[in-house]
Amino acid sequence: MEILSIVERIGEAPAAALFGLATGMIFGVAAQRSRFCLRAAAVEFARGQLGPRMSIWLLTFSTALVWVQAAELFGLMDSSDARMMAVTGSWSGAILGGLVFGAGMVLARGCSGRLLVLAATGNLRSVMSGLVFAVVAQMSLSGWLSPLRDRLAALWITEGGRNIDLLEGWPDTTGMVIGLACALVAVVLAAKNRINGRQLYFGSGVGFAVAVGWVLTYGLSQVSFDPVQVESATFTGPSANTLMFFLSHDAVLEFDIGLVPGVFLGSFLAALVTRELQFQGFEGASSMKRALLGAALMGFGGMLAGGCAIGAGVTGGSIFVGTAWAALSAMWAGALITDFVIDQRIARVAA
Repeated sequence: MEILSIVERIGEAPAAALFGLATGMIFGVAAQRSRFCLRAAAVEFARGQLGPRMSIWLLTFSTALVWVQAAELFGLMDSSDARMMAVTGSWSGAILGGLVFGAGMVLARGCSGRLLVLAATGNLRSVMSGLVFAVVAQMSLSGWLSPLRDRLAALWITEGGRNIDLLEGWPDTTGMVIGLACALVAVVLAAKNRINGRQLYFGSGVGFAVAVGWVLTYGLSQVSFDPVQVESATFTGPSANTLMFFLSHDAVLEFDIGLVPGVFLGSFLAALVTRELQFQGFEGASSMKRALLGAALMGFGGMLAGGCAIGAGVTGGSIFVGTAWAALSAMWAGALITDFVIDQRIARVAA
């Protein structure tokens, strides 16, 4: 009923933006303090290590599963109402887009969510890369690149007009069991890498932010007169929508519009408190070209895949959307291949 009182006081659209802001701030603080990044975890794994970055990523992923599945069990949300579950999915888009996104995040030295977090701390490389990412994502959504995206996505789609629920037919507690098993592995790995309790706390906070987004938008959908998308943290579509919000007179408030500024604000405040604000730029022309190319690949790949490393990899994965798990697997594959072919080769030549 608290959600209803908020809606009655400020309206549905402002409430959606406020919920996005709250979700984003939790995510921003937790991601900045934990150094959460899929790209860093993938690079560690590609080089034969199960180090601290892998530990943090697995902890975030597993706690998202646990929190979201607990919310489902207690009736705080229903994943069947989630937009990414209720629409037709694209296997070809998830696989091809995931591969492209994975390659892009290695070149850009961070996934889209990580770039946003770093931009808030004064990293000008991430600011420029983030802008390119948002522009290309918008081009892929409704601009020059949208016909190509549509053709690739249409190659192989899910049947029945809906995405695939990987837990369909299984007991209601299956998702929770999987999440707890992954969390156990994450804790063991974190102990092996001697990760302190504070970083573990904030790493799990990223997963908690995903659950917060799901619960808030689901609650809003239950009390709103107009249809409301049930969604949570993701950065491909929201980055494009936020960009257009500031460039268009016709833009309206929604969850996405609050999410991106919320992440930026949360990351900035966390860096301010810990005195980690510092201007950083490109290391040279080659570094700039590499980062901007990677950002462009992430913009197209994320839109084709139906989500970024957070949107598909954690948010979609937490409700066991079939194409989200396919996209996450493809992102890992794209990152591993790119690191092996480019970065490891450069390191071997330099040695």
